[in-house]
Amino acid sequence: MREGRAEEEEDEENQLRLVKLNDGKGTKSLVAFVLFALLVLKGYFTEKVLSATVTYDHRALVIDGKRRILQPGSIHYPRSTPEVWPEMIKKSKEGGLDVIENYVFWNYHEPVKGQYYFEGRFDLVRFVKTVQEAGLLVHFRIGPYACAEWNYGGFPIWFHFIPRIQFRTTNAPFKVLGTFILELV
Repeated sequence: MREGRAEEEEDEENQLRLVKLNDGKGTKSLVAFVLFALLVLKGYFTEKVLSATVTYDHRALVIDGKRRILQPGSIHYPRSTPEVWPEMIKKSKEGGLDVIENYVFWNYHEPVKGQYYFEGRFDLVRFVKTVQEAGLLVHFRIGPYACAEWNYGGFPIWFHFIPRIQFRTTNAPFKVLGTFILELV
């Protein structure tokens, strides 16, 4: 009971820190997206990764004292349905993979500015839990650009209507929108 309360307080503190990041320039939706991503990752990493010691010895990753060369492969969760995820992940593991790589497709998670969608084939939490249950790791490519033959590069279409925005540059409006990556990392 006490541990659960401590976790709730920690989550509230993280939420407050992220809300303070809103600089009045329209980053509120990004902060909400980052908060969601952090909560998803927190649940996953608390159980799987934070309990491990990870180093690098110039040849390989060393996880809990054992040298590992991780074999990754991609499964883009929105390109299939939750019903087939377990079988795809099982086949990936049987084929020798131990990491599932994935983009976070922002255009489908926030199709309208400030309106979020994480259901059905876009249920990121369910996908991560399914991978975790199979005993594999997840590597998120958090973007914001998704180089995966994906509509509009994974950017929400509403980006197009932001005055003076230039994509994938150091353009000020784009940099403000992309701050969620820095905060997530």
